[in-house]
Amino acid sequence: MHNYFILLISLFLLSVSCNSDYTPKPRGYFRIDLPEREYKQTPEKLPYAFEYPVYSVLVNYRQTQPELYWINLVFPKFNATLHLSYKTIDNNLEEYLNDSRNFVYKHTVKADAISETPYLNAEKKVYGILYDIKGDAASNTQFFLTDSTHNFIRGALYFEVYPNKDSLAPVLDFINKDLVHLIETFEWN
Repeated sequence: MHNYFILLISLFLLSVSCNSDYTPKPRGYFRIDLPEREYKQTPEKLPYAFEYPVYSVLVNYRQTQPELYWINLVFPKFNATLHLSYKTIDNNLEEYLNDSRNFVYKHTVKADAISETPYLNAEKKVYGILYDIKGDAASNTQFFLTDSTHNFIRGALYFEVYPNKDSLAPVLDFINKDLVHLIETFEWN
């Protein structure tokens, strides 16, 4: 009987001591292989020129876009597209600037923060702002460039996936560095 009592107490202590608090495991994401950085030049038929990554595809949507020189820079490996909208200025620069700013700040509903980085290249007459939209916004990077008298271009990067800042962060950081290169090499033809 004494052994039975010790066995019962041992089983009770063993069952009580095995309770551990559950801690959720962090969510894992797929490893993304990023390509080497290498660039090529845009075709000469455009009223602007820049260097863009060789891992992307430049697509002219002249047939479906309302404007002649609107193009898309498609990143097939990352399921992303940079939409570039070109306009000629006809005493309406302020309208284009306001439109660009309004398009960016429509993302404040989902954005954690929006930062603006001005770009100025007086030698090439390229002026603009790069917008970095933090959080689960539909478009995390937008920019505009202008010579302030004749030409205006607006860019917006979209991913064809549900926005999740954690899973998109490595790809977004990688593409953003190439977009900065695009802006720094941009010039008007």
